[in-house]
Amino acid sequence: MSSIVRATPAQKTRRLIVLAAAAFAVVAGQLQQFGNIGQSPAQFSADSDASLRVVGWAFAIWGPIYLGLIAYAIRQALPQTGESEMINRFGWPSILALLGIGSWIIAAAIDAEVATIVLIFGSLSVLIIPLLTSARLIRSLPRGDRDRWLVAWPLGALAGWLTIASPVNLLTVATGNGDLPTALAPTVWALIAVVAVAVFALFVTWATRLLAYPLPVAWGLLGVFVAEQAKGNATLAFGALAASLIVLGGALWITLGLRRGTTHAGVAA
Repeated sequence: MSSIVRATPAQKTRRLIVLAAAAFAVVAGQLQQFGNIGQSPAQFSADSDASLRVVGWAFAIWGPIYLGLIAYAIRQALPQTGESEMINRFGWPSILALLGIGSWIIAAAIDAEVATIVLIFGSLSVLIIPLLTSARLIRSLPRGDRDRWLVAWPLGALAGWLTIASPVNLLTVATGNGDLPTALAPTVWALIAVVAVAVFALFVTWATRLLAYPLPVAWGLLGVFVAEQAKGNATLAFGALAASLIVLGGALWITLGLRRGTTHAGVAA
């Protein structure tokens, strides 16, 4: 288990910034939804989504993701919460990611397409990097460790959803602007994206043994299956379904320790 020490004044300040960034991310989403300001994330995704679609109800995953982020932000800001290595490593990256997803809501609402690409890939990157560089630490966290459930899980789940949302965002904008390369058919580009997402998700899961990360990826791929099947694109639909099942099955296999017998069962996510 990682060592825990009392937070310094600078660390306390960073924790308050995390809390403020989480509030911004959540409030931005709620204001857009209930204030009916501009386009919702689902509407933005549905605009020019001829290449790669995600069914609207898949975006309901933001509900549990927001709850997890709120729990993370509040818990790390509490005076009695020590400065663990996990909290320290993910503090500033989480601030950047939270500001990024909150800003993405605004950019999508006003249809600032290029900004949405920069923000979503940037938010994904600042989470993936510490997830991978801290993989050994994450794997070592005991099953009941608070940092596992209140740092790794919320941020891992956010990173997972951004992993599938980022290529969807990119293909949506590229298709709408006529920038999708014509060397391959749109369905082929979409299948490439689906396969890349699945492979990357399994790689990150293998490194971290964190089940929170691949679950949103599998959910998003299932959303692609439903949307593409409804549109009659069976090739892409069943490709996404296969990828979803592979990600889910592979993630369970990895996190439950089946990849190496039962040696990792004690640190399963």
